[in-house]
Amino acid sequence: MDIPPPPDPGGRPQQPYGQAPYGPPAQPPYPGGPQVPYQRWPGAYSPYARPPVNGFAIASLVLGILCCIPAVGLVLGLVALSQIAKKGERGRGMAIAGSILSALGIVLLVLAVVTGGARDFMDGFRDAARESRNSSGFPIGKGECFNVPGSDLEGAKYAFEIDEAPCSDRHDGEVIAQFRVNHETFPGEDALTSLAARKCVDLDASYVLDSWVDIGDAELTYFMPDRETWSQGDRHITCLYGVVERERTLKGTVRRDATNLDADQLAYLKADKALYDAYGTEPDTERFADDLPGHKEWAGRVEKGLAEQARLLRAHDWPAKADADVAALVDAIEQNRKQWKKASTAKDADAFDAYYVPAQRHISGEREAAARKPLGLATTSPRDVPGGGGSHEDAGGAGGGAGAAV
Repeated sequence: MDIPPPPDPGGRPQQPYGQAPYGPPAQPPYPGGPQVPYQRWPGAYSPYARPPVNGFAIASLVLGILCCIPAVGLVLGLVALSQIAKKGERGRGMAIAGSILSALGIVLLVLAVVTGGARDFMDGFRDAARESRNSSGFPIGKGECFNVPGSDLEGAKYAFEIDEAPCSDRHDGEVIAQFRVNHETFPGEDALTSLAARKCVDLDASYVLDSWVDIGDAELTYFMPDRETWSQGDRHITCLYGVVERERTLKGTVRRDATNLDADQLAYLKADKALYDAYGTEPDTERFADDLPGHKEWAGRVEKGLAEQARLLRAHDWPAKADADVAALVDAIEQNRKQWKKASTAKDADAFDAYYVPAQRHISGEREAAARKPLGLATTSPRDVPGGGGSHEDAGGAGGGAGAAV
């Protein structure tokens, strides 16, 4: 007869001796014994039983950091916080951080819209995207020189015919600038030609700062896209100096800017520009009598240009080798100003002519050449070149390639 086990103090019935309490038999400590089935998920107290991270919390944090669609990031963060509270998932810190960053993004976006910053940003982004997709159809860039087959610039209608060449060797052309045409559709050849002619002249003034530079037989021209190349993504106009006559070529660069001029040369040319900017506004008439008021106003502008030229020359600390010649030039400028001042108040065309003739003696004169020489600048005035041309300001003539001479 089996003896029942003694009662449990807590009132619970006792298992018979030799049986494990509550549950399946104990697993034997040796292979081959009864096995306990593997659990699919660890129990609640296992060290590997951490709950998963909420996916909405991760997405909210990513969108908050990128700040690309902040409203979506904020919504996802709030949804994540709600799910985490219900399911006990992890990621509360990420959801809070994502919500805060997204909220800040919304505030910044509203401010950008109010101030117009968003529009500027998107415009810049679109332009940058276009630039990355559409490069210039011309194979070389600013400051580089090239040759064309047979030195026939007029016959070079396609960019793939351009071969880069060292500027120190004889060559057919030199690129001075490139600019992009911001237009959705092809604007037409006439519109592009007008734009190229105007823009290339402006860009030339910053590429060749010295108006006395002798460009020989070169002409300021341009290469622009046609309807076909436009459809292929080319939106750039290339401004260049080229030689139209096949038997003539360039040697050396025409570039005169901060890349190859020293501080003294730049200071002199800045003063020089003050005069020539005013001098270049002369009325386009054959006789003074055809537009005497216009010529008198022009003479007044030249007088002011001379005053600014003298001021800038005085303000610079010139090297000893050039100091005396620059001082002599300043004296000549002051004397010349008097003639232009009188011309600006002339009572008739004959009186204007009487003041104009001696006033012209200073413009591109000997005093300027003497001051230029010790500075290492060109010393031949454009008006001393046979035929009255030769400077980069006098470029013109028939066009070549896909463009025309400016």
